Amino acid sequence: MSPREKELIDLIHKEVKPALGCTEPIAVALATAKAVETLADGIGISPKDMVEWRLGADFSVKVEVSGNILKNGMGVGVPGTGMIGLPIAAALGAVCGKSALSLEVLHDLCEKSVGRAKELYNKGDIDICLSDTCKKLYVKAIVSLKGSADIACSIVEDDHDHVGETSFNGKVLFSDHKSGNGKCASSESPDRHLTVREIYDFASSANFDDISFILDDKKYNLALAEEGMKGDYGLRVGKTIRENQDSVFGDDFMSYAMGMTAAASDARMDGCVLPAMSNSGSGNQGITVSMPVIAYALRYDIDDERLARALILSNLTAIHIKSYLGKLSALCGCVVASTGSACGIVFLRSGSYEQVCAAIKNMIGNITGMVCDGAKVGCAMKVASGVYSSIQSAVLALNGICASEHDGIVDNDIEKTIINLGKIGSEGMQSTDSLILKIMACK
Repeated sequence: MSPREKELIDLIHKEVKPALGCTEPIAVALATAKAVETLADGIGISPKDMVEWRLGADFSVKVEVSGNILKNGMGVGVPGTGMIGLPIAAALGAVCGKSALSLEVLHDLCEKSVGRAKELYNKGDIDICLSDTCKKLYVKAIVSLKGSADIACSIVEDDHDHVGETSFNGKVLFSDHKSGNGKCASSESPDRHLTVREIYDFASSANFDDISFILDDKKYNLALAEEGMKGDYGLRVGKTIRENQDSVFGDDFMSYAMGMTAAASDARMDGCVLPAMSNSGSGNQGITVSMPVIAYALRYDIDDERLARALILSNLTAIHIKSYLGKLSALCGCVVASTGSACGIVFLRSGSYEQVCAAIKNMIGNITGMVCDGAKVGCAMKVASGVYSSIQSAVLALNGICASEHDGIVDNDIEKTIINLGKIGSEGMQSTDSLILKIMACK
């Protein structure tokens, strides 16, 4: 394995990982869990007493969050609770969260811990407020015990699973601010030296043993899709598509891929306790970037090696595009994720590099501008729309049809086209993002 191949594999491991629950509430739970662990260590709670102490402790929790965290956490289901929103996520993080589990911080929740978290929530001991920060992704959890002067803080920033600081009674114990002193990160991203050409070549030629780990995408997200098909989660978008295959949608690959992908989103956004394999900090993006590719492999009996190469291509393409947008933006993540899946489908059908580029241009010429109005069960509808567009874009590309430089923000050069999309999402839609949050907060 060359040094560059190792860099690409390390990047995938960093950005593609299991996540239990929507990652904005999970970031809040992670910050709160870390703050409680810091408090426990500061006042001398032993590891063997930790579980019982947390279940009985009278915590007071204040969480300051950025606007995008608030927007994406207001209406989404929290695993195992039957409830929505950031307060119950913070309460669960305090009661049973384990920061060492990262995006699976709530892995050990049980009936007893859920009950205790609801008690804290119902007593009004959880306060969520908007932080005065320019960061898109920022969570500061401040935890104390009622009647005690001891206070512990934890900050999660820049990435959903990056703890940037912990402190106890005002003393900083740990600091790892990516952008230096907690300031807002530059718009530059270390992932921008990637190109679609390099991604395609890597997916095509990498040693299968080195990339076979990506098949975990299938293990996690297919299980979530199957659960969504069995249960009555959210708006039942995926289940409804598949149940109406005779009268409306048909039983072709398009409806199969749309139904399976949307079903996984239905389950995840309604609080299913199964983890998703995420991409760039988002479970829905991880689902949308992979499930259409997995659905194609299942429907047409594609072998694991070819599927793995297609998933490497789809995931890295999404990571590459996302590096121009940031982790959170006003642009719906399924635009990016479904662009990745379009590339994966082209690859599975033996498409060329030029056809992969055409699929990306077709996607960017189609659904750019779809807004993110927060994480919620309705995201499954946008996921289904993204899948439809990805398959349409892939088929057009495979038939030699490509959006040209005369089509809006599409450029002859594929990298300039991606940069243009990034500018729309990160710069052009700033006021849209603020307006969406204002509308949501005033409902």
